[in-house]
Amino acid sequence: MTTQIEEKQSAAKQVFVGLQMLFVAFGALVLVPLITGLDANTALLTAGVGTLLFQLCTGKQVPIFLASSFAFIAPIQYGVQTWGISVTMGGLACTGLVYLALSTLVKLRGVAALERIFPPVVVGPVIIIIGMGLAPVAVDMAVGKGSAYAYNDAVLVSLVTLLTTLLVAVFGKGMMKLIPIMFGIAVGYVLCLFLGLIDFQKVIDAPWFSLPNITAPEFKLEAILYLLPIAIAPAVEHVGGIMAISSVTGKDFLKKPGLHRTLLGDGLATTAASMLGGPPNTTYAEVTGAVMLTRNFNPNIMTWAAIWAIAISFCGKVGAFLASIPTIVMGGIMMLVFGSIAVVGMSTLIRGKVDVTEARNLCIISVVMTFGIGGMFVDVGGMSIKGISLCAIVAIILNLILPKAENKID
Repeated sequence: MTTQIEEKQSAAKQVFVGLQMLFVAFGALVLVPLITGLDANTALLTAGVGTLLFQLCTGKQVPIFLASSFAFIAPIQYGVQTWGISVTMGGLACTGLVYLALSTLVKLRGVAALERIFPPVVVGPVIIIIGMGLAPVAVDMAVGKGSAYAYNDAVLVSLVTLLTTLLVAVFGKGMMKLIPIMFGIAVGYVLCLFLGLIDFQKVIDAPWFSLPNITAPEFKLEAILYLLPIAIAPAVEHVGGIMAISSVTGKDFLKKPGLHRTLLGDGLATTAASMLGGPPNTTYAEVTGAVMLTRNFNPNIMTWAAIWAIAISFCGKVGAFLASIPTIVMGGIMMLVFGSIAVVGMSTLIRGKVDVTEARNLCIISVVMTFGIGGMFVDVGGMSIKGISLCAIVAIILNLILPKAENKID
């Protein structure tokens, strides 16, 4: 009898901790759809579905949560403007093929094969470009460009939001330190309420229960070719995420269930999300940090986090409330978030001990950075390859064709 009571208490605790894990991921999870114009409730649904698919592929062994990827923000914005949401979702759905290819490569040749094709000198500058390419978007939103908000109001709100996020990220303790985005959005939102910048009528009118907006994908070759290479950076970052959770739990998930299975799970999650109209998924470092802090290593917790995400996605008022958050609040958050993406790229180069003064490395990094920041594009057969896609392709090709430096003998 005592054992049954303890099991029920343990299960109840897992349900609560699962909600806590979702709360940690929530700010970043909904930020991507709010920036790109996708439906926030759909992003919640696809995060839950993606996490469950990941658990299915990995035998429910890895305590990790998957949700909206920041790497795809600029490509989604460009895709929606160029081809519309349906075609963009079709292209994003195909990015799961990149994960499938890498999963197969790891299965056949081991992790070392992945490291040879995507060393830090390739991945680092591409990630930097992802962050730097989004910087103008953050500034435009922060100053209210193209919106109905007055410049003075926009700058006040965005800077207060940014400052709040910075303070929580630096001085926050425990769980508070893991959710600086949530605190920044909350303070920015309250300030907007005082300034009379928020119309709450849509939240009042929204039903409590409603189905998330599902967008059926359409497939267009140009969109697919544009979006496919972009998956390389988050796919390689996935390896770092699995290594991080392995370090936290004291288990080697690269071996069991194996990196090939985790990559496959991430790829299926990304494809499933896009097929439903949500942003591609990726592993969330915030949740890994929460796992380390709380010492809750049971993967069942992530199952409950996924179930909570799916359940909340059917609440119409949640979606209406999220849609009511002013873009100037998002702009304040993005000035930190997008810069932090670039820092991850720099960190990749540093941790990989890349000698940026060595001729080969200098050439790869310089060309990728110039192409990315300068907006280089290449027209092939009536199709244009540009941005992160072009940078990723160029980085890989240069890494393969440029001879490595000979070891110097003193």
